Amino acid sequence: MKINATIVLYNNDKVLLEKAIYSFLNTELKVKLYLIDNSETNELEYLATLDNRIEYSFNNKNLGFGVAHNIALQKSIDDNIAYHLVLNPDVYYEGGVIEELLEYMDNNQDVANVMPKVYYPSGNLQYLCKMLPTPMELIGRRFIPFAKIVEKINEKFELSSSKYNKEMNIPYLSGCFMLLRTSHLKEVGLFDGDIFLHMEDLDLNRRLYMKYRTMFYPHVSITHVHAKESHKRRDQLILHIKSTIYYFNKWGWFFDSERRKINKELLDRINSK
Repeated sequence: MKINATIVLYNNDKVLLEKAIYSFLNTELKVKLYLIDNSETNELEYLATLDNRIEYSFNNKNLGFGVAHNIALQKSIDDNIAYHLVLNPDVYYEGGVIEELLEYMDNNQDVANVMPKVYYPSGNLQYLCKMLPTPMELIGRRFIPFAKIVEKINEKFELSSSKYNKEMNIPYLSGCFMLLRTSHLKEVGLFDGDIFLHMEDLDLNRRLYMKYRTMFYPHVSITHVHAKESHKRRDQLILHIKSTIYYFNKWGWFFDSERRKINKELLDRINSK
């Protein structure tokens, strides 16, 4: 079996980046890793010398997260590679994770995307299985200054009542680790190139979810450093706001009947188990 992966680079921490690279390459599977560099300079080109399974590409400008990943995703589709992993440069994991996830995908042909359990380096769980957001939920989570109100919003939005201990079909999975079936991408499409950064994972996963299953698989795990840049840097916050406006213009702000239907069915499934 062969699987490709992409890591999009942008002025990364080299130690953490190499950890992510070696996590993916630590396998007996036939793999290829595309490093798509959005940085201002090509100083990360040396990474291609680490392993002959790495292909480095320098864009000479910042194309954004989704567009850069699309370069490699299209190559996987053109080469008839069945699976492609979208991997963040701040994710690492032990050997055997990819193998188990691929076995799960092979046994479940209707699954278009799968994400494992995700932890912080501290060992705390990251709640990355989410409902489709409403505008008020996103505004509240980011800007309401009352911790108890935000906590209540998050408990529902992040499906914490599910305990994250069972397989779940989720409409919004994180883009930090997306193991995608390329045959389904051919039908649904790749990342929306009009989204520069943030919300592109939600948009793609929602499109896949409408036709297939997009699964949380809790039986293996990864570690995600997850810097939450939009909470720390004004420029990242502005990008996040722009992407959020684009997403709701595309899918609907307060009159998204499909969102209501998907979220109701999701909660019904979780609460019935």
